[in-house]
Amino acid sequence: MSPAGRAPRFYFSLRSPYSWLAYREIRERHPELLARLEWIPFWEPDERFAALLAERGARFPYAAMSRAKHLYVLQDVARLAKARGLAVAWPVDREPVWEVAHLPYPLAVRAGRGHDYLAAVYRARWEQGRDISDPAVIAGIGAELGLDPARVAGAADDDALRAEGLASLLRVCREGVFGVPFLIAGRERFWGLDRLEPFLAALRGAPEPVATPAAGPESGWGAVESGHAGGCG
Repeated sequence: MSPAGRAPRFYFSLRSPYSWLAYREIRERHPELLARLEWIPFWEPDERFAALLAERGARFPYAAMSRAKHLYVLQDVARLAKARGLAVAWPVDREPVWEVAHLPYPLAVRAGRGHDYLAAVYRARWEQGRDISDPAVIAGIGAELGLDPARVAGAADDDALRAEGLASLLRVCREGVFGVPFLIAGRERFWGLDRLEPFLAALRGAPEPVATPAAGPESGWGAVESGHAGGCG
């Protein structure tokens, strides 16, 4: 199938505040897209996954943000959340293991609770300030959704789920997903919360205006992309 004929994709991360806000907007304002989009998890791989990616010649296209950018994100997300009538409960990530929250997702999908799982984990992390790297937290969410809490809690060490996770990470590498939310419609790629509307326009088939970059050393392909407000790793 050609790239233009593939399902539109939403690469999400449960640890990203911008991904959380983008997911809320789609779920609340465009619920018809929940079934139309292909939802693919993104997270920084643990050592085992990193070794498997290296064996396959795949390079994970993510660079950790600087402290200055991190401080900006704290301010920016609080501002964006307030504009949406939300209060952020900032989680503390002491020893994050992102596989704990992301690898149970296929279990929820197969049970028909995929989006309920995403909404619940996002709520736990960003509205309740809970540690989604704690298997007990994820087990509790799974139990509330009718999933096997033991299977959910042990997902990070489940060989079958890790195989599915590896497939997702390989797609991240193959499609060059360097941050989230990352959205793809046909051949068009969009990064960040503030690119959500252009992505929706692309899904509707509406032409997007092409901006002409101003002349100067900071314009064009030679410029260094340092990130924008709507994108987060």
